[in-house]
Amino acid sequence: MKQEIISYISTFEDNLLDLATYLYKNPEESYKEIKASEYITNFLSSQGFTIEKNFVDIKTAFKATYGEGHPKICLICEYDAIKDKGHITGHNLISEISIATALGLKKVIDNIKGSIVLLGCPGEYLGGAKVTFAKQGVFDDVDVVLMAHPYTETHESGTSYAILPLSLSFQSDGGFNYMESSKLNALEGLLFFLDSLNRLAKTFPQEVIINPIIENGGITPLLVPDSTKANLYIRAETTKILEITEAKVKAIASSISSLTSITHSFNLYELPYGELITNATLSRLFCHNLKECGVIDIYEKRDIKAGLSLGTVSHKVPCIHPYVSIIENNSIKYATEEFALTTLSNFAQKQVLKTAKALAFTALDLIEKESLLKEVKDEFYKAKL
Repeated sequence: MKQEIISYISTFEDNLLDLATYLYKNPEESYKEIKASEYITNFLSSQGFTIEKNFVDIKTAFKATYGEGHPKICLICEYDAIKDKGHITGHNLISEISIATALGLKKVIDNIKGSIVLLGCPGEYLGGAKVTFAKQGVFDDVDVVLMAHPYTETHESGTSYAILPLSLSFQSDGGFNYMESSKLNALEGLLFFLDSLNRLAKTFPQEVIINPIIENGGITPLLVPDSTKANLYIRAETTKILEITEAKVKAIASSISSLTSITHSFNLYELPYGELITNATLSRLFCHNLKECGVIDIYEKRDIKAGLSLGTVSHKVPCIHPYVSIIENNSIKYATEEFALTTLSNFAQKQVLKTAKALAFTALDLIEKESLLKEVKDEFYKAKL
């Protein structure tokens, strides 16, 4: 069956390159990926997939399915780009890899069992639709989630940080600045908080990074700032550490309010998400298949201090997020316009096909060998204890 997968994916080489090229030439910002979503769903529909558009009431999200029953293999498409920069992190190839994988599986799945779920996940740069999907129970009936990310090196799936995008506002009495007042104002309260946060940084766990930015510090110098706001982007190695950090941040704000009589409030300005928990069994299986498909040099797992929306998903279902090199020229840096252009190179396209075949082989192994899927799930449930 593996040979059938290889041969079938190869027949779509031109279509897959066309898809990657279309996304590259039509980059769209997070949650505005109208062209990308339409192009992908039209193609999948033409190949016999059942399509649900406007999935979970997200305009540019979709769900494409094929087959019946379990094991249910879920693949991820990402297709948003950075404004004025394009696909500098290769999201066009994430879609291409997952679609190629789905096509390969479709060729054989009618003869075995199980089903394919291909999710169009917009907005990765703004929190990611996968988080919303997870909260809506989309992954509750899924057995595994597979995806791969283009990069400058090939790495095993690793971890990412948990993220809390927290907004803090202070409110005080207003008035004109020329009218002297003995009361502290909202801006002073916010500056007091940021100074305290900086001074108390040593009391936070070492695995924590907090990046604050003042979004609103007042309207005009003539008026006392009666409302100020800062966005705090809090990153931590684990969700547990993130919760400890959140409690400390909120305690600092509460203390300031108590001392100054300036009121404060907290809100989320984006959806938070957990750290990525890689399923080691699934990762080992994929790496074996990737080597079988011709990608030999695989570095150890890549752990990043950035967040991935897949992190939240990995707390609900076994996941992997490996990285695959698409470059031959080591001078090309990740997240650059050069890297974006490289996604269309011959070498990158060969790597895409190898990766897709390896992902399809991994899914096939799980479908054909119940003991492997059990091992994957046993590891997942033990990690949750």
